[in-house]
Amino acid sequence: MSRTILVADDHPLFRDALKIAVLRAAPDASIIEVSSVAEAIRAASERADLTLILLDLWMPDSQGFFGLAQMRASFPSIPIMVVTAADQPEALSRALDYGAAGFIAKSAKLPDIETAIGAVLAGSRWPPDATVVTETQPDPLADMAQRIASLTPAQLKVLQGVLQGRLNKQIAHEMEISEATVKAHMTAVFRKLGVASRTQAVLAARALELADPTSRI
Repeated sequence: MSRTILVADDHPLFRDALKIAVLRAAPDASIIEVSSVAEAIRAASERADLTLILLDLWMPDSQGFFGLAQMRASFPSIPIMVVTAADQPEALSRALDYGAAGFIAKSAKLPDIETAIGAVLAGSRWPPDATVVTETQPDPLADMAQRIASLTPAQLKVLQGVLQGRLNKQIAHEMEISEATVKAHMTAVFRKLGVASRTQAVLAARALELADPTSRI
């Protein structure tokens, strides 16, 4: 059965490498290429047969785990595999907290990327040992990641506007909704994150590397 795989990365050369790995793992696959999260959401919305999303964490309209949170909220039934230059163990943990089905560094060799894609397509998690959770002490970042992962796509868009320093009326204009609706979304965001202000929401998100450190509060 033919499968459709979405490759979201803003570097054309690395997209080419990913396409090679995809076609080795799934020779029958149809591949869609995009270079931003906005394009990824639009493309995924138009394809009911989408099997897998390969997602870079850093693209022009998304930094850190925000794009992953958006894609996970918008398409909860489609497995997402993070392929990123951020190869720290902490990045793997956070990606899994946000619901990624797989994680592999861009520095990995092509056969390893192929193996990882094949494993996720087969319904497994990658890396395999990521399914083992070692419970030592409570991880406040993991808890906040799960809270952010519970936000709806609209709530995430509002949070993104807050992180970028936009006023409610600017967010309303960009989302084509009323300021009252923005405020309602904001209230829901505060409740889910367990914060009481825009400043606290930004600080919580920055702790998870969701925001650009230079953005205004």
